[in-house]
Amino acid sequence: MTKWQQRAAADPRFVPFKGDCNGNPPDIALVALIAEDFRTHGGNFFSDGFWVLFWHRFGNWRMAFPKPLRAPMTLIYRVMFWLTARATGILLPYTVRVGRRVRLDHFGGMILVAQWIGNDVTIRQNTTFGIARLTEPQDRPVIGDRVEIGAGVVIMGAVRIGEDAIIGANAVVTCDLAPRVVAGGVPARVIAERPEPADHRFPFPLSSRPDTEDHGPAKGIHKNETTDRCEAKAN
Repeated sequence: MTKWQQRAAADPRFVPFKGDCNGNPPDIALVALIAEDFRTHGGNFFSDGFWVLFWHRFGNWRMAFPKPLRAPMTLIYRVMFWLTARATGILLPYTVRVGRRVRLDHFGGMILVAQWIGNDVTIRQNTTFGIARLTEPQDRPVIGDRVEIGAGVVIMGAVRIGEDAIIGANAVVTCDLAPRVVAGGVPARVIAERPEPADHRFPFPLSSRPDTEDHGPAKGIHKNETTDRCEAKAN
């Protein structure tokens, strides 16, 4: 049993997404999601991060259509995915599940092949998410909500970065980081802790506790609606 399989028993975010259905956040429509990404990137039409996320959202959205209708959209996605990756230096496959209000700061050098990137995450230039060993191609990281990732950070393997964590520039992370810690160094180690945040927003699309209050745009989702949507499509 690989590490991701062991971890997925307790945290379904480690389960690889096959990309056979729409993996966008289920609680918001495509146009509203793109508009939110645009605002997250400062309303800058020329932001590299915005366009990378635009085609990532499009690549997932097209999977909701039957194959005959999806074929021309798939061609458009594949061409634009590679053109955008070449132009921006940011690689973000549509099979990476990405939450809302994610900000890809600055230009280039980003290889973002994680299993999961939560809500309100900031990722800066020259960052790598991926595998630690060629023999374990699905052992990829899970990034929790509101994580701040500095320039040059490397996160490898089936590790979990807890909510509200901060990772300093050029750190190399190969093990879990607890929520609200500040980490840095090679290998990364905890150097401080952050206070409890005032605004709790739950990850998409899982929530471990009931949510009866409106928490704003990132209202809690009570079950894995992405998985449910895929299973419904398969049936």
